[in-house]
Amino acid sequence: MLAAVIFDMDGVLIDSEPFWQRAQMAVFSELGHPHTEEDCNSTIGVRIDQLVAHWYRLRPWSGPSQDEVVQRILDQVITLILAEGEPKAGVLEALDLIEAQGLKIGLATSSPFAMVDAVLGKLGIQDRFMAVHSAEVERFGKPHPDVYIHAAEKLGVDPVHCLAIEDSFTGLLAAKAASMTALIVPDPALVDDPRLAIANHELRSLAELDAEMLASWVG
Repeated sequence: MLAAVIFDMDGVLIDSEPFWQRAQMAVFSELGHPHTEEDCNSTIGVRIDQLVAHWYRLRPWSGPSQDEVVQRILDQVITLILAEGEPKAGVLEALDLIEAQGLKIGLATSSPFAMVDAVLGKLGIQDRFMAVHSAEVERFGKPHPDVYIHAAEKLGVDPVHCLAIEDSFTGLLAAKAASMTALIVPDPALVDDPRLAIANHELRSLAELDAEMLASWVG
């Protein structure tokens, strides 16, 4: 029986993937390694420091350190969120439905806490989450399950009694590895990706979620 719902953040609560894409393209272009949309899509859901390390291994640069590049990207993303960020379709209604079922609500994200604060503040939903956890403080980011496992611990709920809501394959792997029920609301770049078949449920948008559907999952 489900006792909690744990949301991913980027691409689930807020359409921030385009912000990440714009920031990555700008910063990597400054380094002399222009990024394509396909390059960005290949790392959706990956923790920012791991993403930068990945591209450094493939395309080493001289000049700013990896930590500096991480901070440049993060600063640009936060600026874009504060200027343009909006909740994704159905998010506020989904939170209402989940609360009405008496379920606990948590957040498990690859993004650092500075960005979590920016997103939740911009959307005005800080008080909707009983627990917030970032892979920033984990040894490994998604697809490693620890960010989900520790989010569940903060909620006081066994992972097997949690529903995770994800938009990326990387995050989906993390949720499944944590033994959670997984709902995928895929990023547009991943629609019809056969790998997403490992999810327990799939919706095109959280706007499709209704009380009857959620009640059937709670069981």
